[in-house]
Amino acid sequence: MPNVPAEVFPYGEWPSPISAADVAKGHIRLSFPLIMGPVVWWQETKPAESGRQTVVRQGPDGVRAELLPAPWNARTRVHEYGGRSYQPLPDGGMAFANFTDQRLYRVPAGGGAPSPLTADSGDRFADFVLSPAQDELWCVREQHADGQIARAIVAVPLDGSATRHQDAVRVLVTGSDFFAFPTPSPDGSRLAWICWDHPRMPWDGTELRVASTGALDDQLVLMGGEHESVLAPLWRDAASLYAMSDRSGWWNPYLVGLDGTAANLCPRAEEFDGPLWQLGERPYAILGDGRLAVVHGTGEQQLAVLDPADGTLTDLDVPFLAVGSLTAAGQQVAGLAGGAAIPGGVITVDTGSGTITELRREADSIPDAGYLPVPRTVELPAPGGGAVYAVVYPPGSVAAAGPDGEAAPYIVWVHGGPTSRVHPLFDLEKAYFTSRGIGVIDVNYGGSTGYGRAYRERLRGQWGLVDVADCAAAALALADAGQADGKRLGIRGGSAGGWTALAAVTTGLGALTTPVFAAAVSYYGVTDLRGFAEQTHDFESRYLDGLIGPLPASEDIYTERAPVGHVTAATCPILLLQGLDDPVVPPAQADSIAADLAAHGIPYAYLSFAGESHGFRKAETIVTCLEAELSFYGQIMGFVPPGVQAVPLNG
Repeated sequence: MPNVPAEVFPYGEWPSPISAADVAKGHIRLSFPLIMGPVVWWQETKPAESGRQTVVRQGPDGVRAELLPAPWNARTRVHEYGGRSYQPLPDGGMAFANFTDQRLYRVPAGGGAPSPLTADSGDRFADFVLSPAQDELWCVREQHADGQIARAIVAVPLDGSATRHQDAVRVLVTGSDFFAFPTPSPDGSRLAWICWDHPRMPWDGTELRVASTGALDDQLVLMGGEHESVLAPLWRDAASLYAMSDRSGWWNPYLVGLDGTAANLCPRAEEFDGPLWQLGERPYAILGDGRLAVVHGTGEQQLAVLDPADGTLTDLDVPFLAVGSLTAAGQQVAGLAGGAAIPGGVITVDTGSGTITELRREADSIPDAGYLPVPRTVELPAPGGGAVYAVVYPPGSVAAAGPDGEAAPYIVWVHGGPTSRVHPLFDLEKAYFTSRGIGVIDVNYGGSTGYGRAYRERLRGQWGLVDVADCAAAALALADAGQADGKRLGIRGGSAGGWTALAAVTTGLGALTTPVFAAAVSYYGVTDLRGFAEQTHDFESRYLDGLIGPLPASEDIYTERAPVGHVTAATCPILLLQGLDDPVVPPAQADSIAADLAAHGIPYAYLSFAGESHGFRKAETIVTCLEAELSFYGQIMGFVPPGVQAVPLNG
């Protein structure tokens, strides 16, 4: 666009070409790429179709084909967070889990209507791999019956016989609360897998087990335990396999023998893996020459090739800040990648020639670069010592500037998990705010992954304290530097991030001494710990044992830390956004804090959405939430965003 002088507007009122509808349209989510021969497959979420998830493949001719027409929806509910929901088959067809009934279906190679592979029993399936004979899917099955949940690794025949005889689904492995990564050896003689039990989460402690496919009850534990997280096994040969373990304090790659020996192939104070939230995703892949394609780093990640023979790690010249979910065939590796100015997408890299091919982007078009923030990573002092890591997205526009002598309002974004992390990536949702003169700081608070186990465990027993203090410290550091207006600081988060945002303006007030935030926004956030422990799904039902403490011994702490019951006259205005079909953080959580706010006369708005679960998928929901959030900040921070209808506040 032409180089014209920027016009002065109040912060928050800058004219922007980025609408909430643009953000919703660009909310396509790509996930779980797989290479099968010359064809690359992936999952693709369509916000314009109520978040329906389809499967796409692209061959060497560059022709892209969508394999599932509406209303088919390839989405598994195992662990509620799901994971890879499809598996390519040798004949060129595929199997997939359908969201509505959770049955497995088969799509023929030439297309046509899917046919069922499993009975209409309500059983859920995920983490697929072909059996050695390629006549079955070996996968994780989750059963819900009479209030009980049981999981196993099972074999589902591909001939459809399990639709007529439910016992045709063979049970391979049982005995643990959770399973992941069923991985047969190249010769089919053994099966490797990962398992763990309540109250551990998979980043706390797991076990790598192996058994003969002829005697699966006779199991060997090769790695792992209560305080070691081992993940993602891949066989090197019939007698050894690779796996990721954090026994060194960092998730590093290991070569593991069937005799229990384990050698760290690249002992670095860097992460080569991340937390296991969804099933079916691997952080590395074996190339045709035996080397490993890996991602590594602290915070930001780099694609590299690791030679397991001598530990040589060679970074590839890839213009992306994050690469993950790797899969390989020959010298070709595919994965998910993005950059500060490049939308995330599916790419392939030829590790021999270095040729990079972008197959699909999550955004088909991007705004003028002058309206996009330029993120920068920062390391800030943590309360009590150490460091807090964050990514700053300053406001920016080629058409507008803020008044002289004023600092911009800033919003702290708190990621979910809380065992997760953020990267300095292109994000149209953040640009929606920064292009209007509102800065964003995305905080990797204590408990985040990417910085080693010790940093993760800063949050053990301290949820609602360490995360709140770190987020407040990051916001105040910007204000002290004159970059942010200390009187116009907000905080927003989703899920566990919503909890932190709410705790920061209720129970966190005592820890912070004085209020820091003028406004808080919770997307499906936890508000009542006791209720969460009783109502949430099985995967996270004991998560609070580590984050807070076990019940009933920690009952008083559950009450002390919960935002519900701690709304006071000092509580700032709050916007609550909640899906009515959320099995992870049920609507009762938002209902309870809304009632608390109303009883104390605190200004608030509560928007709920039918048909939305944990993480909004519908385009119309995304638009409504973003416009409500912008209007909410304006009402609290003293600006009037143009073209946005005011969200009514109660109280």
